[in-house]
Amino acid sequence: MLVWVESTQGSVPREAGTWMAVFADTEVGTIGGGHLEYQALEMARERLRGAPDAGLVRLALGPALGQCCGGVVHLRFERVTQADAATLQARLYADFTPVALFGGGHVGKALVNVLSTLPFAVTWVDSRDEIFPEAVPFNVVCEHSDPVQAAVKDLAPGARVLIMSFSHAEDLEVVAACLKRQREKGDLSYIGLIGSKTKWATFRHRLEERGFSADELAQVTCPIGLPGITGKEPEVIAVSVATQLLQLPGKP
Repeated sequence: MLVWVESTQGSVPREAGTWMAVFADTEVGTIGGGHLEYQALEMARERLRGAPDAGLVRLALGPALGQCCGGVVHLRFERVTQADAATLQARLYADFTPVALFGGGHVGKALVNVLSTLPFAVTWVDSRDEIFPEAVPFNVVCEHSDPVQAAVKDLAPGARVLIMSFSHAEDLEVVAACLKRQREKGDLSYIGLIGSKTKWATFRHRLEERGFSADELAQVTCPIGLPGITGKEPEVIAVSVATQLLQLPGKP
């Protein structure tokens, strides 16, 4: 069962099309939490148990919901089946920002865990097919690519690219492939390379030897993550990098 919400909070419109998919024993997505979401879950599961759909449901964000946000929400419920899986996936991902993550090491795995909770559609790429876990979050697609840089040409327009493979040689080839795509199409919104300033100085020299200009190299962010967060644990790096992605212009 899908729950779609359109609302205004006070005098500020909230984005239309916020959604939540509700199953008998779990749910995916959120419409904002709090008692509103609790009520929506109950309504959706009543319909899953066979209760008739009463159409659009209007709820005021006031005392009746134990909230003081102000404004009104309208909930729309839509029953879906296994036959709708492909169409449903496309609809739910429509507003997700594409992220390409190159590397299945410790930081890559930690990043997938963080990004899976955010409005990103993640393409997880590695040259080692055996590196991927058997089960991945719903918004993550694993792609084995050998050579790994070959995957760059098929990335979604507007993708935010994170490069952190097990090999500096692979990292260099992925960066070069991204810069070539930028030269031809200019449609990647972010190119981030894990590593130190020393690593980037070495890469910069090698990329200059391949003919990339200073303006082209300026499109690469290295090191990645928020300045001031110095922890080296994979989970710390993952949170820092995910936060940096969230701060970039455009969605989410």
